[in-house]
Amino acid sequence: MSSVNEVCEVTGPGPAWPAANADWPTIRDWRKETRERLIARRTSISAEDRSAWSERISRTLEAVLEPYAGRLIGFYWPFRGEYDPRAVLTAMRERGSRLALPVIVERGQPLVFREWSPGSLMVQGTWKIPMPESGEAVFPDLLVVPLVGFDRQGYRLGYGGGFYDRTIAAMPERPRTVGVGFELGRLETICPQSHDIPLERIITEA
Repeated sequence: MSSVNEVCEVTGPGPAWPAANADWPTIRDWRKETRERLIARRTSISAEDRSAWSERISRTLEAVLEPYAGRLIGFYWPFRGEYDPRAVLTAMRERGSRLALPVIVERGQPLVFREWSPGSLMVQGTWKIPMPESGEAVFPDLLVVPLVGFDRQGYRLGYGGGFYDRTIAAMPERPRTVGVGFELGRLETICPQSHDIPLERIITEA
């Protein structure tokens, strides 16, 4: 894993990658610019492309989740043009899986997962994302994680809060992790830092 003192200089579209030996504030600013660019691209996907790409992702995700029938799976409510995993995950309930959604309790703290099923009472959380109103904290066996961007090493560019890295690190047993998103989010590197945790697998329409 790279550190702030290691080389992180590559070429590509969008904001210039940080130069070699860039410090954390420089990398953080680059991530912010890149995040905004990728979200803008994602929200502008045509309805036709979104449908086709999502169908491909769903087929692969179904196959990847097959061994987790009957297990507890954490997933996410789609936000700002993210791939929508709800149909695939709801189908897993019919195979005996339990599902859980993340709740932001406090900035700078790990997420709390609460069980969810169709018909669960929901409230608007941070960024107006629906979340279960109540419930005991649970610890998923596998997390399906949304991506803004990602790199070839499996590192994820999210929304900048560090919630998933913090959550995975704090869990009593580390869950398996699968990132899902569109290929347009692929980067040569996100310039990973010591607090970044790579995902085990990433699924896109490609």
